[in-house]
Amino acid sequence: MTVRVRFSLPLIACLSALPVAAAAPTLAQTLTQASGQTEFRDPTTGKIWTPDNVGTGRSTEPPTAADRAFDPRSQASTTRDVGVQAPSIRILGSVPITAGPTVPVATIDEAALTVIPAQRWQVTLRLDNNSAGTINPVVECRFTNGGSPVEDARASLPPVAGGQRVGFVVYGPPSTLFVDRADCRLASLS
Repeated sequence: MTVRVRFSLPLIACLSALPVAAAAPTLAQTLTQASGQTEFRDPTTGKIWTPDNVGTGRSTEPPTAADRAFDPRSQASTTRDVGVQAPSIRILGSVPITAGPTVPVATIDEAALTVIPAQRWQVTLRLDNNSAGTINPVVECRFTNGGSPVEDARASLPPVAGGQRVGFVVYGPPSTLFVDRADCRLASLS
């Protein structure tokens, strides 16, 4: 059974003219009316948010250590040289001997930046000796946060035989400093 209800145009006009009870103002509306600008009070923390303090990073509380990771300007650290490291190497395999006019003698790649909690930052690298001769590579790494230098490290590797692929670790700044990138390059092949 289907029931159909029809409203006539005069009835709809009559209903639309009835006054509607106004809803009680919300807390945000009350704050807006009181101060003259848009505000919102967080019911959990009681903090009042306005267009002046939302999304600007400005806060009345001092920044936490985690906040400094996202705002490199708040991290006060100058680049310092930690001396020359002598990392041990691990032979990972071999590479074809292809060094020549278009292929460099050695390459580094597969950099993996990690942190040892409560200790130091480290970057794990792989070096390929594309030549037939033995090389003594020196690698320089710059640890940065948001493009700002945090620390420079230099590693002098033991001799790497021709055609070898080796892995090694270069240690960086303490984990109390924040790092989001490590740029490493071959400084010397002596």
